[in-house]
Amino acid sequence: MNRNHTARSNNSTGNSGSSRSRTDKAAGSAGSGRGGRFRSQEAGGRQGAPSRGGAKGGRGGGRGGGRGGRPAAAGGEFAPPVTLTPALPPVEAFTELDMPERLLTALSAEGVTSPFPIQAATLPNSLAGRDVLGRGRTGSGKTLAFGLAMLARTAGQRAEPRYPLALVLVPTRELAQQVTDALTPYARALRLRTATVVGGVSIGRQVSALRGGAEVVVATPGRLKDLIDRDDCRLDQVAITVLDEADQMADMGFMPQVTALLDRVRPGGQRMLFSATLDRNVDRLVRTYLHDPVVHSVDPSAGAVTTMDHHLLHVDDDDKHATTTEIAARDGRVIMFLDTKHAADRLAKKLLAVGVRASALHGGKSQSQRTRTLTQFKDGHVTVLVATNVAARGIHVDNLDLVVNVDPPSDHKDYLHRGGRTARAGESGTVVTLVLPHQRREMSRLMSDAGITPQTTRVRPGEDELNRITGAQAPSGVPVVLTPPPAQNQPARTGSPSRSRRSRRPGQAARRSAAGKGKSGR
Repeated sequence: MNRNHTARSNNSTGNSGSSRSRTDKAAGSAGSGRGGRFRSQEAGGRQGAPSRGGAKGGRGGGRGGGRGGRPAAAGGEFAPPVTLTPALPPVEAFTELDMPERLLTALSAEGVTSPFPIQAATLPNSLAGRDVLGRGRTGSGKTLAFGLAMLARTAGQRAEPRYPLALVLVPTRELAQQVTDALTPYARALRLRTATVVGGVSIGRQVSALRGGAEVVVATPGRLKDLIDRDDCRLDQVAITVLDEADQMADMGFMPQVTALLDRVRPGGQRMLFSATLDRNVDRLVRTYLHDPVVHSVDPSAGAVTTMDHHLLHVDDDDKHATTTEIAARDGRVIMFLDTKHAADRLAKKLLAVGVRASALHGGKSQSQRTRTLTQFKDGHVTVLVATNVAARGIHVDNLDLVVNVDPPSDHKDYLHRGGRTARAGESGTVVTLVLPHQRREMSRLMSDAGITPQTTRVRPGEDELNRITGAQAPSGVPVVLTPPPAQNQPARTGSPSRSRRSRRPGQAARRSAAGKGKSGR
């Protein structure tokens, strides 16, 4: 079974081309071979061209210069950049790529047998050092698309203390941990050290990881800025920078921090930007920081995924809670999205009182609480995850077939990312939204913006139609109390380098506690 953590799609819309042998591709403009993997893109004008800062004194933000005269997008639209240097064609197998043998062996060991569309299209170019702009729905394989190239190009190098060589910026703690988890087997195979840098946990452990040397850092912008301000991390040697889910970083107000961090990385380095949606804010990043990027898009509309069903359930105000409760009592796991953390806490408490094993996940929880809740949900100890948008990205749960918007999302991007928790890796899934009478017009507009034609059904608690769509049933009515699962020897990996060969020294825990928590809570 191909465990490529993503859904294969036939909706690939960019960079299609015939698959030739790697030897044939070496004749292409971007180059190939081991040398091509590390070389700058002379054919693309990178080597010997003016610095990205231009007249701005090397400032990273000045590298764009309008991308060959491409105008900025109007309104909220995204204008794709013009690629000056032809892209290498996609591959059909990882063995066609010039990656270290240990990396290929690790892929086989992890059950990753063939590349998915966004990987097949972007890896030949990213391995050759090209900047990349990739768009694909959640679960389309973006993590390995940028991760394999980043690790392969960093292999064999050794980071100095506090000076990482590659950086992945993500919007949330959960996504940071997911990216770290996905890349760790391959980083270990190449003897590369990773550090996860996020808020909400002790900054002391992260300081130790960086001062011990980490080639790859996966970080949220706020905590990374804290560490830079403390002089515990410097980005001068970062040659590869990845922005994952760039649109959400913009939506969350991180853009000033993101641009400030990009201005600190080594001039002339490789930049890769991956996102599920592209809008005006991302357009600015592309124009400013990406040089002659290869552009590839998979599933331009997440609603186009054929294994995902979309339902709008029209309910009356008085029936909404009972309908929600019956859906939560179904057999199998479900994620329920609400607008606020207080509403999530209230619903989780009410569900526990009627016999549904529910737990809330939101930004008001500590990182240890959030990690524990996710672990309990993944192992089945909790069957209902009541979440705010903090869970809309960066959470991968196998065999999750239902997502419920108890409170409809505010825009189509939130809808797509919430729904992206299901129908992953080719599995089927259902997204249900409860719609009150006064919300119907707005939901119709939102679905149109998302490119989705949903099935609309009027339902009431206890009806067969509600059961048919969601598996809803009456709860047991017997209150349940969640008890912590048996203690497991799970290393607290957030912030620690992935050095399986090196154990912690006595006394580190005390020093980490004394270091306290950093300023960033994200």
